[in-house]
Amino acid sequence: MLTFTFLGVGGAFAKRNFQSNVLVEAWAAGPHEQAVPDDTLLIDFGSTGPLALYQLKDKPGFRYLDAEGTIRYPAIRRVVVTHQHSDHIGGLEEMALMNTFIFANSDTRKPFKPQLISSVNILNDLWDQSLKGGLNTIQGRYALLQDYFFILSLRPGDEGKDRFLLLKRYRISLFPTDHVQIERKYDWPSYGVFIEDTLSKESVFFSGDTRFDWPAYAPMMERASLCFHDVQLTEAAGAVHASIGELRTMPPAVKRKTWLYHYGDEWDSGPYDSVPDEFAGFVSPQERIQVLP
Repeated sequence: MLTFTFLGVGGAFAKRNFQSNVLVEAWAAGPHEQAVPDDTLLIDFGSTGPLALYQLKDKPGFRYLDAEGTIRYPAIRRVVVTHQHSDHIGGLEEMALMNTFIFANSDTRKPFKPQLISSVNILNDLWDQSLKGGLNTIQGRYALLQDYFFILSLRPGDEGKDRFLLLKRYRISLFPTDHVQIERKYDWPSYGVFIEDTLSKESVFFSGDTRFDWPAYAPMMERASLCFHDVQLTEAAGAVHASIGELRTMPPAVKRKTWLYHYGDEWDSGPYDSVPDEFAGFVSPQERIQVLP
């Protein structure tokens, strides 16, 4: 079984619902049969991620994330980074430092190192452009990204090198998204996530941050059993996200299985009450959802 729990469902500037980062749990049996998942993965960990995870640890079914009142960071085995905006990577510094200084092995003093997974181009820049300022020194020496994480570098679009497995069953791959353009489409690295169950052949689509790009990802959304798409709550085309007006142009069958996330704090102000009639609905934060058998 594979489950999604959105730590938050808001956009970068959300104050009510945290930012849109997802805890993915892989279970040999399921949360009703076992207390702790067999593998865990975060899709992004933004600046509100630590606060959201701190809140989640006290909810029923998530006590394995609790370490005597703080977050048990070693419970998070892997992190996928979709792009370098702070609402997607802003929590990595705390994770790295907690794993190094709070959760180091008591005998060897070696830090706990989760696996950090992304594309080659993001990983090349993540340290120098985003994380180095806060993490580049450990007492008595300089540090590197590899001091805090085991690195798995993927090549999206390169068949066989764009994916990895959870429980030797759930195949997770990255695909490029049209989030920010400098001069042309896809020239600034940003990715969505597609997950396939190699046994049941069912799949899940997760858009990541993207402008509306239906021709590029239509085959994945049409094939998927369940879809999650970021949304900007405007009718007009958005500068860096798909607008709700654009998402309304998708085929009805796709809309009915598509949950919307990364929405603004105004989602419950009235004009969007009809969203559950047209789409699967707005994703609720901190609720575990079974997405694959």
